[in-house]
Amino acid sequence: MQKNLVLTLSGPDRIGIVEQVTKLVLEHNGNVDASRMARLGGEFAMLMLIAVPTENFDSLRERLRALRDDGFKITTRRTERGHSAKYAGWMPYQIEVNGADHEGIIHHLARYLAEQGINIETMDTGMFHAPMSGTPLFTMTAIVVVPPALFNQDWRGELVDVGDKLNVDIEITPYTG
Repeated sequence: MQKNLVLTLSGPDRIGIVEQVTKLVLEHNGNVDASRMARLGGEFAMLMLIAVPTENFDSLRERLRALRDDGFKITTRRTERGHSAKYAGWMPYQIEVNGADHEGIIHHLARYLAEQGINIETMDTGMFHAPMSGTPLFTMTAIVVVPPALFNQDWRGELVDVGDKLNVDIEITPYTG
């Protein structure tokens, strides 16, 4: 029997963080089912879904929490594996956003999605400088799930309109995984 654990870790970036955490998982006969990791400024952030045998669950949880002694902020939470039954029958879409960077882009897009009852499953954002001009450019990729009640409504066109007001290009496609 397996139990599932969500781990969040953040702290000063250094070489070897991922190796240290995955070593603990392996020592407890666990497996990383899904993860997201990134260096953000001088900090490193990690989010993992870990499956571990029931008899090793508490021990792994305590060993992971002990990483606080190395200067990391750690949270662990038991969860169930798989997609929530709450979103059964919802349609997944991928949203790509690109344009000039400015304050409020993420907020305005997230507000529109929330107002429509659309759930954000994942979102990755970034900023880079245009090669020739050095202009800051914004990029975002999100996977969302749309409730059945919106299948025949023009939420996509309305989201593109929101993007036009924000001076960003938005492309929405069905997500096939």
